[in-house]
Amino acid sequence: MTLLRTLTLAAVAMMSHHAIANNTVDPLPSWNDTATKKNIIQYVQQITAPDSKQFIPVSDRIATFDNDGTLWAEKPVYFQLYFALDQIKAQASQHPEWKTEEPFASALKGDLEGIKKSGMEGLIKLVMASHTGMSTEQFSDSVKDWVKTAKHPTTQRPFTDMVYQPMLELLTYLQNNDFKTYIVSGGGVDFMRAWAPEVYGIPKEQILGSSVKTQYEVVDGKPTIMRLPEISVNNDKAQKPLTIQTYIGKKPVFAAGNSDGDLEMLQWTKTSSYSSMSLLVHHTDAEREWAYDKDSAIGHLEKALPLAKKDNWTVIDMKKDWEQVFPKH
Repeated sequence: MTLLRTLTLAAVAMMSHHAIANNTVDPLPSWNDTATKKNIIQYVQQITAPDSKQFIPVSDRIATFDNDGTLWAEKPVYFQLYFALDQIKAQASQHPEWKTEEPFASALKGDLEGIKKSGMEGLIKLVMASHTGMSTEQFSDSVKDWVKTAKHPTTQRPFTDMVYQPMLELLTYLQNNDFKTYIVSGGGVDFMRAWAPEVYGIPKEQILGSSVKTQYEVVDGKPTIMRLPEISVNNDKAQKPLTIQTYIGKKPVFAAGNSDGDLEMLQWTKTSSYSSMSLLVHHTDAEREWAYDKDSAIGHLEKALPLAKKDNWTVIDMKKDWEQVFPKH
């Protein structure tokens, strides 16, 4: 368990259900005392009180969270791309042709603009070269090794320290109130499963994401699941509710996202027969993090924001609602 997860659990685990219900302990200490925080706490109190008309049985307390831009940062590019670039550099000696072949030539130079010129086709080439052709165990080990040393290029923090402290507290608060919390992300499912359980306190089987095709093989006499260079599921937009239905089988009553890629999941959650909450993270803090929405290719937020206001979703204004953004060392 990482230090930041341990500290978060230690701070929040002191609260009993009785203490939370009576407001004797603040379950979200890194949140400012704004309407957003009050709405979240009021919602949890109402749906967990047995005598409340809005009570939700424990078996139906399903919460789904996007990852990139919702639980951890996503600028200047999705962090999984940094992993891919480091893997490409590590494999470069075996592929001399990459020195002149795009997008690999740009990847080896760390030229993100050059990679962007290759478009989605170029990104897929990088992912296929760095994420496939190995067993699931080998891939998981490579991700675990990477997160031990890799650091964000802007903050110089480990990538697993680029998580949002307020959202760690929210996850723990929900878990302490018998919510089953899931990650439903466009990020690679096996990439996230290598580090996210330790950081978020969410087991591997409750992490859902995009995937490549796999194949069962016997390698050196050992049954093995091999990762193939072909996308199986791109878990974004309308695919998210489909993934939830397939693997969870229940509609969430609580969902959190930050972009138009999460719109359908948030919309679907609001159609629950139970009292529900759709939470939208709006990146408004250029000083402590980044400020972006409709003009950003990463975390593009245009359709979901006006819909959130129209349909009474809870919008997190990062600058106003969060007293702290990243965990303190």
